[in-house]
Amino acid sequence: QVSPVESGGGLVQAGDSMRLTCVASGHLFSTYAMAWFRQAPGKEREFVAAIGWLERNVDYDDSVKGRFIISRDNDKNKVNLQMNSLKPEDRAVYFCAARPKGIECRQWRYNYWGQGTEVTVSS
Repeated sequence: QVSPVESGGGLVQAGDSMRLTCVASGHLFSTYAMAWFRQAPGKEREFVAAIGWLERNVDYDDSVKGRFIISRDNDKNKVNLQMNSLKPEDRAVYFCAARPKGIECRQWRYNYWGQGTEVTVSS
């Protein structure tokens, strides 16, 4: 079992960069697939990016591909989401999630969730 905790949200301008961090306490962190989801105001939560225990195994939603980079540091139980060229439509609460085994883009396949961190992008 892991307990994700997100940090790094805030207010930025369009075109800026921001880095979100998720620290997941618990054992065997390196065996978990980790993901970021987001929920914009008035919308359902959606998949952003995921990374497997092997860093080469990653997946991105098309809306962030080429702008966001997900990475992990298993020694520190940490997952990062580097967000570049931010757009107003990236505004959302970003959630970190974990599941055993392989990466998934379907949120119902994730067992453990953080409380979220809010990202606001002004135009």
